[in-house]
Amino acid sequence: MGNKLRKLCLRFLRKIKYLPPKLYAHFLYEHYTGKRLNLYKPEEFNEKIQWYKVFYHPKIINKLVDKFAVRDYVEEKIGVEYLNEIFGVYDTPEEVSFKDLPNQFVIKATHSSGHNLIVTDKNKLNTNTTFKLFKKWLGTNQFYRTGQEWAYKDVKPRLIAEKYLKEDHSSSLIDYKFYCFDGVAKFLEVHLDRADHHKRGFFDLNFKPLPFRYVTIEKSITNEIKKPSNLSEMKRLSEILSDKLPFVRVDFYSIKGKSIFGEMTFYPSDGRKDFIPDEYNKIIGDYMNLPKLKKGQKSITEY
Repeated sequence: MGNKLRKLCLRFLRKIKYLPPKLYAHFLYEHYTGKRLNLYKPEEFNEKIQWYKVFYHPKIINKLVDKFAVRDYVEEKIGVEYLNEIFGVYDTPEEVSFKDLPNQFVIKATHSSGHNLIVTDKNKLNTNTTFKLFKKWLGTNQFYRTGQEWAYKDVKPRLIAEKYLKEDHSSSLIDYKFYCFDGVAKFLEVHLDRADHHKRGFFDLNFKPLPFRYVTIEKSITNEIKKPSNLSEMKRLSEILSDKLPFVRVDFYSIKGKSIFGEMTFYPSDGRKDFIPDEYNKIIGDYMNLPKLKKGQKSITEY
């Protein structure tokens, strides 16, 4: 099959979200990376993320990606003091009572990724438009929305209202995302200025820039940024939360030196974005030790 025809076929096939996961993973991976997937002997990081989606299915990860249910896990593991304040959890848009919320708040979908509404002035909010948006979110299943991310498939659709967090002299929060393998943080990803000029970059655990990226230079952090005073604490907390898991990315915010839990992610960028330079796909892939499927086992359900 010619390259152009193959690319055309992959573009079509990766849109068929109801295909069997073992088959679909091949189409998705090759469409986005240009590489053939070896699902039974994966080596690169994103290959292993595809394996993770297809074969790693302990029920606990359904809880850990749920932005409300995960709070019990965080409270048990590290303490309630690291959780952001919440104002309510809602099954339907009609349950959201804006008059009872403060002037500034954030509402997120608990069952998906990227569905966040940041409100800095409640008086400017169009409630009719917002209810329609919430209804759309609640009708979305993240498994079919992206690349069959298994952990989200059976998460109950809900909305959660949280306290609006802000650092002084900054238009948006800085995200600190720790890549943890078998309970050990190897490096972190930092996101800046999500609201305006979103940039990101990878750092070692001493907060020194690392020589790889997955976005363009223009979207990468190139200026020196200040090391957070609580970096060691965020690393330690990430490792506690990631214990017994082959891989998970644990996100934190730092507000005036206080660590606030963000979320846990098992499939960064859906396993679509390769690292640049290419050699780091294998280097980072080597950090991830996948559990073994037993003879006759279709997926791993033990934790």
